[in-house]
Amino acid sequence: MTTADIDFDALKARMKATWMAGDFSEIAKYSETAAEEFMRRRGVKPGLRVLDIGCGNGNLAIPAAKAGAAVTGVDIAPNLLDRGRQRAAREGLSIRFDEGDAEKLPYPDASFDLVVSMFGAMFAPRPERVVKELLRVCRPGGQIAMATWTPRGFAGELFKTTGKYAPPPLGTPAPALWGDEATVRERFSDGVRELRMTPIIAHLKYPFSVPDTVELFRRYFGPAQKAFEALPADRQAALREDLESLYTRHNTATDGTTDVAAEYLDIAMTRA
Repeated sequence: MTTADIDFDALKARMKATWMAGDFSEIAKYSETAAEEFMRRRGVKPGLRVLDIGCGNGNLAIPAAKAGAAVTGVDIAPNLLDRGRQRAAREGLSIRFDEGDAEKLPYPDASFDLVVSMFGAMFAPRPERVVKELLRVCRPGGQIAMATWTPRGFAGELFKTTGKYAPPPLGTPAPALWGDEATVRERFSDGVRELRMTPIIAHLKYPFSVPDTVELFRRYFGPAQKAFEALPADRQAALREDLESLYTRHNTATDGTTDVAAEYLDIAMTRA
């Protein structure tokens, strides 16, 4: 199957339903530290116009706003945007949260000084459209930065494990290709300068046992919830066993909790 054979409207509807399932804000809290570190590397200054694509409940938008930036977050899942608005209100921050698609952003050309995405835009099914939109909404001389899980890291193994039970849509590139340096360089071959890629380790610490961490994702992480729901009972048990085995192999905690080191690629560039 090629992209020409895919009904992308139907695919996008399924993706929206998937990311609205569960409550990703319960998962995102465990990567808040990594998000704050990612934004610190961006050197955000007061007044900077920042767009967070695939913003979820605001892991990048919140620290950017705290630094004084004028922040907009965009996501396909309206329930996550509501979580972001609630979080911003608790923090006393003014952040605009919009429903929108990374492949067709609802903003004029050159609207932002800094465009960021952490584990968000990488899941859109047509990366060439994502690249086009990143370049379009960023002003010339502005910055674009992404955090993307690598194929060789823990998250890449997680994708492979889950993919055995719930394969990704045929004809669409694997999201983890956004963590492959050669692929990223090819995708941004035009329109940017000073492309820099740095592997970073995010330490994901969960105050639960490995089985309870897997259950956390089954309950609150939309893609995991949908994967389990689509399987008969015996296959659900097999998926759970494989996930627990994966987490156990990577777990460095010795106190009954779960602590995994997950590699991602920090991608940064200047809009030409």
